[in-house]
Amino acid sequence: MPETSDQRALAVSLSARTDEDLAQLFSERDISPSATWRDTFDAADALLDPASIARALPPLTRTEALALVSAVSAEAPVVADTRAPLVARALVRDDGVVYTPVAAIVGETFPDGLPDATSPRPDRAVASDAAAEAAFTKAAALADVLLLTLEAPLGRIGSGSLGATERRRLVDAGAVETPEEADLLVGIAASVGLLGSTGRAWLVTAAGRTWLRLPTLDRWQSTARALRDALPRAYRTPEGGWIPSARWTDALPFDPAGPERAARWRERFSAWGLLDAAGETPPWSAGLAAGGDVDVSALRDLLPPEVDRVYLQNDLTAIAPGPLAPHLDVRLRSMAMRESRAQASSYRFSAATIGAAITGGETAESLRAFLTELSLTGLPQPLAYVIERTSAQHGRVRVASDPETRMTRVTTTDPTLLQAMEVDQSLRSVALTRTEDALESHVAADVVFWALTDAHYPAVAIGADGAPRTLERARLADDSPSTDPLDTYGPLIARVRAGGEDSDAAWLERELDQAVRARAVMDVSVRLPDGSTRVFRLEATGLGGGRLRGRDRGADVERTLPLSHIDGITPVE
Repeated sequence: MPETSDQRALAVSLSARTDEDLAQLFSERDISPSATWRDTFDAADALLDPASIARALPPLTRTEALALVSAVSAEAPVVADTRAPLVARALVRDDGVVYTPVAAIVGETFPDGLPDATSPRPDRAVASDAAAEAAFTKAAALADVLLLTLEAPLGRIGSGSLGATERRRLVDAGAVETPEEADLLVGIAASVGLLGSTGRAWLVTAAGRTWLRLPTLDRWQSTARALRDALPRAYRTPEGGWIPSARWTDALPFDPAGPERAARWRERFSAWGLLDAAGETPPWSAGLAAGGDVDVSALRDLLPPEVDRVYLQNDLTAIAPGPLAPHLDVRLRSMAMRESRAQASSYRFSAATIGAAITGGETAESLRAFLTELSLTGLPQPLAYVIERTSAQHGRVRVASDPETRMTRVTTTDPTLLQAMEVDQSLRSVALTRTEDALESHVAADVVFWALTDAHYPAVAIGADGAPRTLERARLADDSPSTDPLDTYGPLIARVRAGGEDSDAAWLERELDQAVRARAVMDVSVRLPDGSTRVFRLEATGLGGGRLRGRDRGADVERTLPLSHIDGITPVE
């Protein structure tokens, strides 16, 4: 239990804060929105609890930590220049005096003061072009990760990290070279909002899908800005940039995981080319480091030029003579399987990949037009034949919802195909039942359509107007819920304020309640009906109904005193 003077001082401070400031404090202190606090005294009591203080100290920057440790060591108030953020986090009083429970934990953690920061300056081991290569390769790899996540969400384990099966999937697909790189890229994507979590899986966000169609430099630039903005504030400068990366290790003195956190962020920045292998800032990220913007002109000349044409070959492959422009790569991969990724990538067409493209909304005409414009060698006859044949067969199975029965109907003019679907064990999950000329299911039409597509039936979804409709299979992460702390903590703040309308009366009742629990002896100052004041020395025995009960130590009698007449109490040692 914190000292009552600390508790009351913090309660008064909380009462004077705006709702926005309280919400920010509760958010930073990781307070549950469902806390059962009745007033600001309950809030102060909880915020000064040692467990709550222990959670509040790790995010402190080195400057804030040094100010706090120095004040505790000197038994003096925190100096005014560094006081505000510590007051805002309810760690020191408005006058800079450190709350007693906070001072106790700080003194135990750093009994000899805050150690000096270690700032080794590594040798510059590589040139800027190596960092530029990292920027290019990781941007391409991250695009591969997002595309694979659009196909199927990435599963998470209980700790929130990427599952081992998903790491292998990314490695086997060629998106990354190692499981560690998979964790790194997913961490980058999540920190900048390209991936969102459902709790059990990672999904691509709407911003992530838009990012996929950006040119490489735009991809890199937008992610570089977002990475800088996502840095923990301990690594940031007042101007909005970042402090030298060698100082990140000691930037969170109270955080036991500080060195590990710093290493993780250095790895992300190095992977994205914002730091070179020596931890230094290359020319193109100097502006970001200073709080400004990135200089893409310094990076552009070091990246391999992108191409906008490919060689289409008779063996149903496409060869890109250089890195293919992202928007072309994304569309080409919707109709062909990429076989290799390098400076020159290769892609392979098949009836299955063409069918998938048509399912996704392409037509024979749009495929021919795109590939003809993309090709340096025209449209080979074998590829044109696959497109025509697949297009002709596609749509022989029609999937629609019957508005009257609300059943899903699967129809086809091919009796053999209808019979095959009826007995296909891979379609058991959608429970197709034979009627006179169709198959019906209680399962939604979209689910039936994708089940048929996965089983390689030439299905097409039909809308209410009888025309084919395109279905979007990729499930995107939901829009992020409101991150405004006031939306989260509004009800709690309203309850706390309502319970503290008469702060003096509330504080007196709290002190009396604690005295009764401890059977404490105290001097009670009581205002009598004639306007005079009398002091009774009581052993507190009960509190309720707006009255204090206690045994008078002087007269040895039981007394009952109205709380409304009590002016104050003084504990007797």
